[in-house]
Amino acid sequence: MSFYDTTNLYPDSSIGYLVRVCNQLGMAQLDRVFADEGLTAVQWSALISIHFGRGPTCAALARDLAHDKGAMTRMIDTLEQKGLVRRLRDDDDRRVIQLSLTPAGEAAAMRCRERVIACWNEWLTGWSHDEITTFIAQLQRLRTTLESAAPCAA
Repeated sequence: MSFYDTTNLYPDSSIGYLVRVCNQLGMAQLDRVFADEGLTAVQWSALISIHFGRGPTCAALARDLAHDKGAMTRMIDTLEQKGLVRRLRDDDDRRVIQLSLTPAGEAAAMRCRERVIACWNEWLTGWSHDEITTFIAQLQRLRTTLESAAPCAA
């Protein structure tokens, strides 16, 4: 079944465009919310990814957040200078540098997480629990499809 064709693919009907714009709008608002913490939304995303074990190394973190490895290394440098992240050489493979949060990093990540929860609850005012749950499930399904999809044959 095909959904898109030349009669219905416009920015305001494009899933990719809408997801990207929603992400940009949310990140811009979170940048303002986190300003007093001295963090950006992207930096918080890195902290929370490390907290949940999704980014144990700089390369894994870059993959998880869909960022360039070089830019991620520079961001980790900044977070390390702020005393929020530490790098530790892996005991099993000395070439690998593991990332972990410092106690200050853990505290900042959790304070900001509470703010993110408050923001999302505000942004989703007027949505039913079922609508939100369905929307999340559909986004997860799309992510799974895109992660396993072969390159488009377009």
